[in-house]
Amino acid sequence: MKTRTLGQNGLEVSALGLGCMGMSYAYGTAPDKDAMVALLRAAIERGVTFFDTAEVYGPFANEELLGEALAPVRESVVIATKFGFRIEDGQQNGVNSHPDHIRAVAEASLKRLRTDVIDLFYQHRVDPDVPIEDVAGTVGDLIREGKVRHFGLSEAGVGTIRRAHAVQPVAALQSEYSLWWREPEAEILPTLEELGIGFVPFSPLGRGFLTGAIDANTRFESKDLRNSLPRFGEAARAANQLLVDRIAAVAERIQATPAQVALAWLLAQKPWIVPIPGTTKLGRLEENIQAASIELDADDVAEITRAAESVAIEGERYSAASQAMIDR
Repeated sequence: MKTRTLGQNGLEVSALGLGCMGMSYAYGTAPDKDAMVALLRAAIERGVTFFDTAEVYGPFANEELLGEALAPVRESVVIATKFGFRIEDGQQNGVNSHPDHIRAVAEASLKRLRTDVIDLFYQHRVDPDVPIEDVAGTVGDLIREGKVRHFGLSEAGVGTIRRAHAVQPVAALQSEYSLWWREPEAEILPTLEELGIGFVPFSPLGRGFLTGAIDANTRFESKDLRNSLPRFGEAARAANQLLVDRIAAVAERIQATPAQVALAWLLAQKPWIVPIPGTTKLGRLEENIQAASIELDADDVAEITRAAESVAIEGERYSAASQAMIDR
C-alpha cells in the first residue's frame, strides 16, 4: 500500500489506516477476540501500518487487543491511542485532561499496548477546564521523555488547534469527515494545510451507511451506538438513502463499490488525509484496502462531490450532549 505523511516530523503511515473501536466496543456485541487478532494481523499482511484505538474503547479492552495482536510486529506499525475522558466504574463519565491524568493514562496505555512508546497520542475531546497549552505541554514532556512520539487532537476547533500547535507541534487532527459530513472543509482543512498538520477522518463510511449495507429497515442491536444517533433514525435513514444511491451510480460506472468510492474521494481531497475505516470482517477489510489503489480523476471527484451536494442530509450526527464536547 502507498504511504502518506502526517504532520511535519515524519510520521509515515499507510494511506488507509484501520479504526479498531468496533472490534471491542460501540456496535453491539463485541466480536470474538481471537477472530479480531486474526483480522488485525490480516490487515498487516495486506499493507496496513496505522492502527487507531483509545483507552475508552471497552474501556481498555481495545488497547489490550491491539497490544496482543501487534506485539510480534510492533516495530513495523504505528499505533495511535487517546486520552481525555474520565472513566469511572468501567464507564466514560465526562472529560479529564489534567496533566497528572494524561501521564497516568499514558503509563496505563503503554502497558496495555505492550510497548514502550505511543506513536501518536491524541487528546480525545477538549477539556474546557484545562488550558490546551497545559495539555500540549504535558504531551510535549512525554515526547521528550521518549514515551510518546507525536501529539494529536480529536474533534478540536480551529482556535484550539492553533493554540496547541504553538506549544507542541500537532501531527494530526482526527475528526469525522465523509461524503455525508463535510463540515471540516469550511475551516478545519484550510487551517491544517496552513500549519502542516495531517488529517485522520474517522467514520469515513458514515458508520457503515455509505457502504449501502444499511437502509431504513435495518435494526441495530440494543447496545449499538447508532441507536442514539439522530442521523440513524428510521426516517433519516430513508431520506439519506438518496446519497448512497448516487454514490452507487458512480461506483457502477468506475467498477468499484460505494465504500471504495467514498474512501477514494476522501483520499483525493488532500495528500495528507488518511481515513481510518473500521470493520470486523475480512471481506470488508479487503474491499476498503482496495480503495487506496483507485485513482479518481478530476472529473470523477467533481461528479462525486456534486452528488453529495445534491442531497440534503437529514439528522444531526450526535445527540446534543455529545455535540457539546466537540469543536471547543
